[in-house]
Amino acid sequence: MSDKAEQFKLLVEEQQERIRSVCRYFSKNAADQQDLFQEILINTWNGLDSFRGDSKPGTWMYRVAINTALGFAGKAKKRLQFSVSLDTPALKTFAEEEEISLEEGREKMLEELEMYINQLSVIDKILVSLMLQDLSYREIADIVGITEPNVRVKIHRIKNELKQSMKFESHEMSMFNKHQMK
Repeated sequence: MSDKAEQFKLLVEEQQERIRSVCRYFSKNAADQQDLFQEILINTWNGLDSFRGDSKPGTWMYRVAINTALGFAGKAKKRLQFSVSLDTPALKTFAEEEEISLEEGREKMLEELEMYINQLSVIDKILVSLMLQDLSYREIADIVGITEPNVRVKIHRIKNELKQSMKFESHEMSMFNKHQMK
């Protein structure tokens, strides 16, 4: 096996789950996820010769994955649908523990969270997807190509925006339910 093939094989083995997560975040359809995964692998293979080693290979591949996901979405970037599952490790950063303690509440919160995330700009969706992968701000900055302080600020604003939107929705629903009971 050539050096390039061996390097590619190792990189894919190490990053496969993270890349599949990117595919799940950017498509709910299993066939589209597989197509996107294959496209990421092709782009990784094609770009491997130009990898300069300025970052970790995994960070570089993640960046290829994000860029491929954006390209895969084509002209529909703004309509790119983000998908979150209940087992996402960093999901609790968007909700208080009490809000996600009951399964029914968790599912409702998850649906609301997906709805609000899908209203974000493409770059904000990417930041959320990377944050939900439990990456450090440094890793996110390397992948997205912005400074670490900028990542911190953007993620802080996104979290606040999502929390506010979800609280407003919860408040509206509770007011609606009280009104219905009268």
